[in-house]
Amino acid sequence: MGDGGDGPVDASDVSDASDPVRAAGEAAAELRERYDELSRIDARIDDLGESRVEAAADAYRRAHRVLDQYEEDAVGTGDFGSYVRFEGAFASATDVDDDALAAAAFADADEAVEKRRLSESDFAAAREALEPAGEYVDLLTDRDDAVDEYRAARKAAVGARDRLTDHLDDLREIAGMTDADLGVDLDRLRGPVVEYNDGVREAFRSFRKSEPARDVFDFLERADRTPFVDVDVPPADLREYVDDHAAGEEPLTALLEYADYSASKLDHYVDDPGALRTAVAVHRTYLERLDGEPFTLAWPPGPGDELAYEIDELVPLVSRFADEGTVVTLRSVRDLARSDEYETLRRAAEVHDALDADELALIRTGRIHDRVDDAESTLAIVSDVIAETDGT
Repeated sequence: MGDGGDGPVDASDVSDASDPVRAAGEAAAELRERYDELSRIDARIDDLGESRVEAAADAYRRAHRVLDQYEEDAVGTGDFGSYVRFEGAFASATDVDDDALAAAAFADADEAVEKRRLSESDFAAAREALEPAGEYVDLLTDRDDAVDEYRAARKAAVGARDRLTDHLDDLREIAGMTDADLGVDLDRLRGPVVEYNDGVREAFRSFRKSEPARDVFDFLERADRTPFVDVDVPPADLREYVDDHAAGEEPLTALLEYADYSASKLDHYVDDPGALRTAVAVHRTYLERLDGEPFTLAWPPGPGDELAYEIDELVPLVSRFADEGTVVTLRSVRDLARSDEYETLRRAAEVHDALDADELALIRTGRIHDRVDDAESTLAIVSDVIAETDGT
């Protein structure tokens, strides 16, 4: 969901890499391809007999290990003992049943080195004779690779399906906002809310700079008793300090400034420098963060009756520190909240705030329902592919 932008945009302008529908479809197609490839290899191995394939591959590997181990010593005038050991080891490695896969290849390889004197060409001939049996090593390797690729494709497809599910939820949420009238003049509502919020923030900044700390704290505690205003009331020890000391007649900004003075300088301003330092310095963060935010209106605003009630509570509070113009603007928002057009404006504000430019364009162009249909049909296909390719 977006950040509320509403500039012109082509709703179909979505890159492939960021399109969960396309990504899920491609992931499902890849999974199907990898599953079919693995199934083809498994079927071939089953036709040949898995144990026979593994036996042929094992014999091939044993024969090559013997060739590699003895070639240097058994060639030419090499050690006769090595030659004898080689002949025995190679004969054993290539001794397979007559009906074994590649039985002729093993027999031909054994014949190629069954000589009283061996050369490098004899070993080369033996390796060449073994090549038909190497097909079964390759077949098992292909199956291992196919299993890895299938598992990776399945993991990717499941992830893509989950992302598509989340995307579909978002699309359905957007489709649920098509009741909003995006053509209304939203500034009719946004303008006075922004004007009021700016005014009340500035007014509170002036209030805390000019009014005695004691009076500001009294006001905050009064405000905290209203349901729609959530202020941070002063900590008990700080409240006690401003009530019991003359410094409580100073503005909060002055108390913060005093807390930075040296002890000797502070003696000229307050009657108990230690008490001020203890009470104010500890709560510096609280004092610095006090602002007019609790008296602002939320955007987008709430339902009309709720907003009107909130403003009824805010008016006497805000009148304590803001100028008449700010209060008049606040009352104008209340009047709008009670009008027939308010809910239309509020709904448009909610949708603009919830969606980005692309998402708003989907509503404006009417394409959101097509997007939902596309996502739903793709999700069904992807889910079917995942279910149909399970268990391997």
